[in-house]
Amino acid sequence: MKNLLVVAPHADDEILGCGGTIAKYIEAGKQVFVAVMTNASVGAPELFDTEAINVIRTEAKRSHALLGVIETIYYDFPAPQLEQYPQYKIASALNQLIREKNIDTLFIPHKGDLHLDHGVVYNACLVAARPVPGQSVKNIFAYETLSETEWGHPSPDAVFIPRKFITLSEQNFAQKIAAMECFSSQLKEFPHTRSLKAIEHLGAIRGATVGALYAEAFDIIRSIDD
Repeated sequence: MKNLLVVAPHADDEILGCGGTIAKYIEAGKQVFVAVMTNASVGAPELFDTEAINVIRTEAKRSHALLGVIETIYYDFPAPQLEQYPQYKIASALNQLIREKNIDTLFIPHKGDLHLDHGVVYNACLVAARPVPGQSVKNIFAYETLSETEWGHPSPDAVFIPRKFITLSEQNFAQKIAAMECFSSQLKEFPHTRSLKAIEHLGAIRGATVGALYAEAFDIIRSIDD
C-alpha cells in the first residue's frame, strides 16, 4: 500500500473511522488523501448555512494538517439528500480521483450506517473501484463511524463485521484524539457516542480484541494480492 484514499461522506467521518490508521500509515511513509464528499449547505440550506460548512471545513483542514494528510479534496454533493442524487456522478468523480492519484487502497464508510449518505458513498466507491483491467485499487476496507454505524440497520446484511484490525501505538491513538479535538463543532458530551470518551472506549475494546492497547476495526470488502 502506497497511495491511500479515505472517503468521508461528511467531514470528521474520516477521523472517527480511520484517524489512528491515517496517523500510522503516514508515519510509515504512505501517502494519504482524504475526500470529503458532501456540502450540506447545498443539500439543505435551511438547516446548514455556508458559514457552518466553512467552520467544519476549517476544522478539517487543521485536523488533517495535524496528521500530515497530503491533500484533502472537497466535493459539493448535496447532503443530507445524497440518495436522491444521481449516483453515477458521485462514482465518476471518485473514479477520476482514483486515477489521478493512482490510489491502491480505499477506506470507505460502512454500507449499513444509519445515515443514508454513507450507504450512497459506499456504493459509489464500489462502482468507482470496479476490479476491471487496469484498476489501481487493490484493497477496499469499510470503517465504522461512531454515531452512525452502531445506530445502523439491525439486519444481517447491514451489520458491521470487523474482519481487519489495524493496531495503533499510544502515539497513533493520541494523534487520532488530537485530530478529533479539532472538530469542536461536532463533538458531544459522553455518553453520546460522538464524544472523545466513546472514541477512547471503542479504540480500547478493538485493541483488546486482538491483544493490543488500541486498534481500529474494518470490514474487508476486497483485497487483491498480485
